[in-house]
Amino acid sequence: MQSVPARTRTRTALPIGAATLALVLVAACSSADDDPEQLQGASGAGGESSTPPSPSGEPEVASDPFTIAFGGDVMFEGMLRPRLENPETALDPISEHLSAADLAMINLETAITEGGTPAPGKQYLFRAPSSALDALEAAGVDVATIANNHGMDYGVDGLMDTLDNGAASEVALVGGGLDIEEAYAPHIAEVNGQTVAMFGATDVLDDHLIAEWTPGEGKPGMASTKGEMKQHMIDAVAEAAAEYDNVVVFLHWGLEGAHCPLPHAPTLAQELVDAGAAAVVGGHAHVLSPGGFLGDSYVHYGLSNFVFYNFNGPTAETGVLTLTFDQGSVTQADWLPAQIQGGVPVPYEGASAESATQTWTNMRNECGLPLTDSPA
Repeated sequence: MQSVPARTRTRTALPIGAATLALVLVAACSSADDDPEQLQGASGAGGESSTPPSPSGEPEVASDPFTIAFGGDVMFEGMLRPRLENPETALDPISEHLSAADLAMINLETAITEGGTPAPGKQYLFRAPSSALDALEAAGVDVATIANNHGMDYGVDGLMDTLDNGAASEVALVGGGLDIEEAYAPHIAEVNGQTVAMFGATDVLDDHLIAEWTPGEGKPGMASTKGEMKQHMIDAVAEAAAEYDNVVVFLHWGLEGAHCPLPHAPTLAQELVDAGAAAVVGGHAHVLSPGGFLGDSYVHYGLSNFVFYNFNGPTAETGVLTLTFDQGSVTQADWLPAQIQGGVPVPYEGASAESATQTWTNMRNECGLPLTDSPA
């Protein structure tokens, strides 16, 4: 499996973990040198350390939990295009909430190209200039999935442009590639002494475009869970789970306008969790869907619009989901409800935030999903 080098942030932290370990070791040695009795008490009867060595004989590297913030569907058509004239502030005021997490991931529902050929038979076609990636970077976004029903709106040439623009950006793009191996490869990041593999895939494709948009050997395309490609996605997750500490899957799934997931979605989520995914989150429906814990993993069926020109009523309800990961489990989930105003999310405050959160939480029971507030 191909991996992409992780973007390094000053607030994310293998160096911090290593430094912390060093300080602990120095303190322990100093203390023992000052007190011979303490040194003797710290050893076994044979003078050996009571702490068993790691299997490799190397001291274990300290690790700490870390957070990933997730946002929904992002594009820059219509009223949003002028915001790209100043990428540094294009996603304000939600930027500070994305940047507060160790990593942030969104669904980039547009081709990043100014060329290409429009896909046939599509009513809505989305594309944006490379400054869209500058805007995401400035907002604190580390990873964006391009695996969705707009990722190849401008054909193979548009996808190639998207990948080229992504390669020149600090924002890692997942879910699309020059061939099947690259399309199904995760972005690998290392945070606080832990590794995380971050995938993107789509469960939504127009029937007449499936053949053209599905990658193959030497054939560009996007990762999907359609038909036989579902098993390819499950296998990719299982392979990553065997190699990395944590696995995340961002899926494009659901039915537009429907809060509840499609009938097959809970089974798909369970299969990905069983394969080793600690979190399965997604978008596409343009309205919020339920989220919650499934054992010690987390599933969110739809994060709704995020940066989007079409917002009114339910399609304006959105938020930031921040999950805390620790060695393959999600230990905490925080939901920041927001409302899209002028194309970008503005967080609710006070009683309005409490009401919006309760409305979202109630969707679990309305949809009959066995999701909980806390890990099992």
